[in-house]
Amino acid sequence: MTTEPKHVLTLKRVIDAPVAALWRCWTEPDLLNQWFCPKPWYVTDSRVDLRPGGESFNVMNGPNGERFENRGVYLDVVPQERLVFTDAFLPGWIPSDRPFMVGEVLFEDAGDGRTTYTARAMHWSEETMKEHEAMGFHEGWGKAADQLAELAKTL
Repeated sequence: MTTEPKHVLTLKRVIDAPVAALWRCWTEPDLLNQWFCPKPWYVTDSRVDLRPGGESFNVMNGPNGERFENRGVYLDVVPQERLVFTDAFLPGWIPSDRPFMVGEVLFEDAGDGRTTYTARAMHWSEETMKEHEAMGFHEGWGKAADQLAELAKTL
C-alpha cells in the first residue's frame, strides 16, 4: 500500500529542454554548481555518487560570506527518471544531527524536446515544512529551476 506523504512542498513545471540535459545538470558536479541555488548565492565543492547510499554533497555560499554545507545521501536513483535524496543520513548510513527533508526530483518526457520537471521536498513534520517555506522554498527553488532550465538549453 502506497501512502501519499504529508508535509510536502512541490515545484512543477515544463522545461524547454530534454530529460537527458536536465539529468546531466543534476548529476554532473560542474553543471550542478552553475544552477543549484538562486543567485547571488553560488555552489562550490559538489560531490555526486549516484547510487543508493552514495554521497550527495555541495556547499552553498552567500554574497555576505555565508556558507552552508548540504550533506546527505541518495536513496533512489533511476537514470533520467527519478532522484531521491535526504539529509537524514550521511554516507555510510550514519544518522545526521537534524534531518530536515527527503527530496525527490522527477523527469518526464513532455514531447518536442521538453521535460515535465517535478521537485518535491518532503518533511517529517508540519513545523519543518513551514520552516522551509519561510526560508523561501517557492521563490528559491523556482529561481533555481529557472537557472536549471537556462543551463539545460545550452547542452
